[in-house]
Amino acid sequence: MDDEQIVALYWQRSDRAIPETAAKYGAYCRTIAQNILSSAEDAEECVNDTWLRAWNSMPDQRPTGLRLYLGRLTRWLSLERLRKERRDKRGGGEASIALEELSECLAAPGDLQQQVELRELTGAVNRFLGTLSPAERTVFLARYWYACPIHTIAVKHGFGESKVKTMLHRTRKKLQKHLREEGYL
Repeated sequence: MDDEQIVALYWQRSDRAIPETAAKYGAYCRTIAQNILSSAEDAEECVNDTWLRAWNSMPDQRPTGLRLYLGRLTRWLSLERLRKERRDKRGGGEASIALEELSECLAAPGDLQQQVELRELTGAVNRFLGTLSPAERTVFLARYWYACPIHTIAVKHGFGESKVKTMLHRTRKKLQKHLREEGYL
């Protein structure tokens, strides 16, 4: 079933919408949640929350890219769950390591004032991503969007772990320079 048909099921409030979504995007959303949460049970709950959030949000909006929409929902819900867990207990995990690595490039959250500034920052990061080679962009997004472990990125791309670490370090430095030139640092 294609994305337009699945979205139409949501708009019709059909009971088939969620099973069709799960069949097509379940593995994709579970991978995102698992990378962030490092717990299969939490990831599964997050994916179920994604289906519920999609069900509740579809009548108000019609996503143009269902895969990206669901991925964004899963990522946001997973990060929220991770933040809640961090409040309850402090601990590690790939998402916190990845965010810590990026922290040297970004200003503290209290320094960014309004959502408008956040959108401008998002635009600056998107422009930066457009300057990267396909390999650099793929590795960067795998690490910092999907929170993939370095080992997984290395295996997927046929690189050594040290090469991935070096690529990420150099890309973060480029991002830092780009954001400084655009006035964000």
